[in-house]
Amino acid sequence: MDRLTLFGLFAVTAMLVCYALEDRSRWFVLAFAGACVLGSMYGFLQGAWPFGLVEGVWSVVAVRRWWALGA
Repeated sequence: MDRLTLFGLFAVTAMLVCYALEDRSRWFVLAFAGACVLGSMYGFLQGAWPFGLVEGVWSVVAVRRWWALGA
């Protein structure tokens, strides 16, 4: 495995873990947003721009959910 693949594996694993733990704390929602940003970066770096774009949108959605949970 090369470094880019390991980075992608880390990003999607972080997304999965944070998503599974979202009910425990709103901070996992924010961590999920950060993991989505990493997933977006991975998508663009590997040349899969649709994946990168969608992950970027998910990160915005997750930040909005995090913000709403704090209100």
